[in-house]
Amino acid sequence: MLDTESKIVNFEYAPSIEAIDIVRIEPKNKLFIGGKFVEPTSKKYFASINPATGEPLAQIADANAKDVDLAVKAARKAYNTVWSKMSGKERGRYLFRIARMIQERARELAVLETLDNGKPIKESRDIDIPLVAAHFFYYAGWADKLEYAVPGRAIQPLGVVGQIIPWNFPLLMAAWKIAPALACGNTVVIKPAETTSLSCLLLAQILQEAGLPDGVVNVVTGAGETGAAIVSHPDINKIAFTGSTDVGRLIQKSIAHTDKRLTLELGGKSAHIVYEDAAIEQAVEGVINGIYFNQGHVCCAGSRLLLEESISDLFVGKLKSRMEKLRVGNPLDKNTDIGAINSATEFGKIKKLIDSGIEEGGEFFEPSIELPKKGFFQKPCFFNKVSSAFSLSRVEVFGPVLTISTFRTTQEAIMKANDTQYGLAAGVWSEKGSKIHKTAAALKAGVVWANTYNKFDPSSPFGGFNESGFGREGGRHGLFPYLSIK
Repeated sequence: MLDTESKIVNFEYAPSIEAIDIVRIEPKNKLFIGGKFVEPTSKKYFASINPATGEPLAQIADANAKDVDLAVKAARKAYNTVWSKMSGKERGRYLFRIARMIQERARELAVLETLDNGKPIKESRDIDIPLVAAHFFYYAGWADKLEYAVPGRAIQPLGVVGQIIPWNFPLLMAAWKIAPALACGNTVVIKPAETTSLSCLLLAQILQEAGLPDGVVNVVTGAGETGAAIVSHPDINKIAFTGSTDVGRLIQKSIAHTDKRLTLELGGKSAHIVYEDAAIEQAVEGVINGIYFNQGHVCCAGSRLLLEESISDLFVGKLKSRMEKLRVGNPLDKNTDIGAINSATEFGKIKKLIDSGIEEGGEFFEPSIELPKKGFFQKPCFFNKVSSAFSLSRVEVFGPVLTISTFRTTQEAIMKANDTQYGLAAGVWSEKGSKIHKTAAALKAGVVWANTYNKFDPSSPFGGFNESGFGREGGRHGLFPYLSIK
C-alpha cells in the first residue's frame, strides 16, 4: 500500500491459524484389515512426525508380511463373496456415499493432511480434499457404465489389487487408486507412505462408517518391507505404485516372472517453455504455482524453466520480485504459501542437491525471507543460466528448487525440454494457439498444460513415458488398468 508521500510501505499479514481441535489423532494407530482396526502381529509401532515442528504426532503400526497376508486374505474373501458379485449400480452407491462423507469431513481431513504432511492448509483445503471427493464422485458414475468404457469388449475385474502411494499427496493418491479399483469391482490392499499414514487411516474410518463391506479396502501401514510384502504376495493380481523411479524399477524386476499387472507413476523433471509472446505476469505466477506453492513435492513439478532469450532478464527480474513476497512458515496459517518439507530425510536430500548446484557454479538466488526456527523448512530458490548437463537439470529434487536456461528457437526449446530421461509433464506459455499445439505435439510428456500449470480434473488422464512410468490414472483411461479386457 502507499503512504501520503507515495512510498511503498512493507507490512505483514496477521497470523490466521487454522484450529486443530477438529482433529482427533489416536496415540496408537492400528491397521485396517477386514473392516476392523487391528493390532499389528509384530506389536511394533513407529512415530509419525509433524514436519512443521519436528515433534511426534502419533504412533503408526508397522505391518509385517503376516499382516499383509491377513489383509490379502480379507480382500480375496470380500472379492469372491461380495464385491465382484455386486452390481455396478450398488458399487456406485457406496462410492457416492464415500464421496459425500469426504465432503462432510473435508475440514477435518484438510487439517490432518497438513499436520502430517507439512503442506499449507490452503492447498489441503482448496485443492487436495475437493479433488479426493471429486474422484470418488467421478468413478461412482462409471461403476454401472463400464461396458461403455470399452464398447464391444468383454470385461471383468482383476481381483485383489495392491497399491502403494507416496507422501506428497497422501489422500489424493489414495483416491486416485482406490476409486477406480472399486468401481471396476476389485478389492484393495493399500499402503500409504510411512511418513504420511494418518489421512489414509481416517479415510479407512470413513469407509467403515459408509458401510463398505468388510475387506473391500484394507490399509496396512509400514515402510519398505511392508511394501515389498505386498508386491511379492502370490495372491495379488495387480500392483499400482506411485513413487521414485528407483523403487519402480525394483518392483518391475520383482514381478517380471509373474502374471501380475503393473502400473507405475514415477519421477519427473518437467519443463516450462515460456515464449516471448506469453503473458509474462501470468507465466511468472504459473511458474511459482508449478514449483514453489507445492514445495516442489509434485512429481510433475515444473522444476525446469526454459525462457526465450529475448525475455530472459525481464522474466527473471519479475520472478525474483515475486519470490520475495512468498510466505514460508506454519502450514496451518492460512496466509502461508510454502509449508514444511515432509521429513528430515527429504530435507537432507534437498540441502545436499542445492549444495551440489552451488559447487557446479550455477547463478544461485533465494529470497531474503526468514524461516521458522523449528521444523523442516527450505527457502524457494533457483539456479539461473544452467545447461542441460547441470546435475539439477537432470535429477528430481522434490523440493522448491528451479533451474533456468534460455532458447532462441522453437526447435531448441523442444530439444531442451525433451533432454531428460523422464516424460511426465510440461507447460507451454504463448498467446499463439498454433505455437502451443506445435510445441505440445513434439514434447515427450504425458501431460502438457497450456498457459497454466498443475490443473487436475478427475475426468482427465494423468501419467508419463520413459522413466516416468506407464499406465494412466484419472478419466476413462484410469479404468483400464483395473479391468481384464477381452
